[in-house]
Amino acid sequence: MRFVLDTSIFVNPEIRRKFGDNPTEAMRTFLGYAEMLFGRVEFYMPPGIYREVMHFVDEDELLPEIELYIIKKPPNVHDIKIPAFVVYELIDDIRRRIDKGLRVAEKAVRESVIETDNVDRIIQKLRRNYRKALREGIVDSKEDFELILLAKELDATIVSADVGILTWAQKMGIKWIDAANFREVLEGLVAKMGEGKNL
Repeated sequence: MRFVLDTSIFVNPEIRRKFGDNPTEAMRTFLGYAEMLFGRVEFYMPPGIYREVMHFVDEDELLPEIELYIIKKPPNVHDIKIPAFVVYELIDDIRRRIDKGLRVAEKAVRESVIETDNVDRIIQKLRRNYRKALREGIVDSKEDFELILLAKELDATIVSADVGILTWAQKMGIKWIDAANFREVLEGLVAKMGEGKNL
């Protein structure tokens, strides 16, 4: 059994809380599960995701376990085949988002003409809504794409709270687990191992 882990498990406050109060504590708790499952379950991170996580944790507190239990592997971007429909959907999605972003900008301009004394507030609202219109629910970074490609290459399960990653995992037929349920999944795997059941 293989899992490809996203940053959100350790840094998203709502998700992380199940593992610990801060990213280092969350990673330490996860590594405890990884140790119990060692040899039966593999945990992967693409290098970009690993670097992201390392910005949030105290690596010295997690050595050597973090090196033992998390396999850093880039996807083989030269050999992975992506169905053409995925590219078509991505292009269509980007076009819809650009149009949606344009409507957000137009609305902000209309509001600023009416409320000229609140320009700063309107600009903040524009930025927030524009970001939401363009980025929410889409794979918007190279690191996210690497996560998806690695899971596809390994026939692994993605663990993430990122809606864009999970949406595209579904579209590409990749197994996934919402990070909000990951601790319970790990506990279930440990229990099955304790009972001598196959994973």
